[in-house]
Amino acid sequence: MNIEQILSTLNNPVRRNILAWLKDRSNFPPALPEHRDVEGVCIGYIQEKAGLSQSTISNYMSMLKQAGLVQSERHGQWTFYRRDEDAIQKFLNAFHSELLKP
Repeated sequence: MNIEQILSTLNNPVRRNILAWLKDRSNFPPALPEHRDVEGVCIGYIQEKAGLSQSTISNYMSMLKQAGLVQSERHGQWTFYRRDEDAIQKFLNAFHSELLKP
């Protein structure tokens, strides 16, 4: 885990918002019937909610994935993202410990 990379990734309010939005699937429109069983949120829904260009959201999601905060899954032409709760908790624990070092 690279704490510096994660902090750099989280140093953007939209990327932090995306992580918060992904915590609750109801922040997005319902999944299409063919994607009902897919875990995560389609990148198109994330883009729509953020109100940013497709390229910007793709870049943001790539950064979140490289930092280990989200996981992605391809289904045909669609990419779905979900939070990596274990990685987020490990980061929070490591960051907490680092801040409390004597």
